[in-house]
Amino acid sequence: MIGVIFGEKGTGKTKRLLQHANRTAADAKGSVVFIDDDNSYMFDLSSAIRFINAAEYGIETPKMLYGFLCGICAQDFDLEYIYIDGFLNFVRHDLASLEGLFADLTAFSEKHGVNIVMSVSGNADMLPPFMREMVLQIT
Repeated sequence: MIGVIFGEKGTGKTKRLLQHANRTAADAKGSVVFIDDDNSYMFDLSSAIRFINAAEYGIETPKMLYGFLCGICAQDFDLEYIYIDGFLNFVRHDLASLEGLFADLTAFSEKHGVNIVMSVSGNADMLPPFMREMVLQIT
C-alpha cells in the first residue's frame, strides 16, 4: 500500500505522519522505519521506530530514492512500514512527472509486503490523477 498525506506547507502533514507512525509502531508485527531529511523530529518518534536522516546519503533523484528504499528492505526481512516525510525534498522533481516512480513504488510495496506512507507538499490543484487513489488525507 502506498499512502499519501497531501497538503500545502505548514498544514500539519508532518504531525499527522508522526502520529500515524507512532500508532503503527505500537501494533506492528514487523519493523517500522521513518525517513526524514534532517534530525528535527527524531525525538518525536517511538524508540521502536528506526529513524533515518536521508540527507546523510545524498538522495537527489527518484531513482536514488527507489534504490535507497530497496536497500532498506533488503537488509530488514521483517520490514512492515516505511514513512517518508517531505517526499519532494528527496526526489526534486515535479509531482506530475513521477508517475513511473509511483508505479515502481506500488509494485515494490506489493512484492515485498511493505507499506509506504509519505507526506507530499502541494496544493490540491497540482495533485496528479495517478495519485488520487493513494491519498489518505488532504490537509
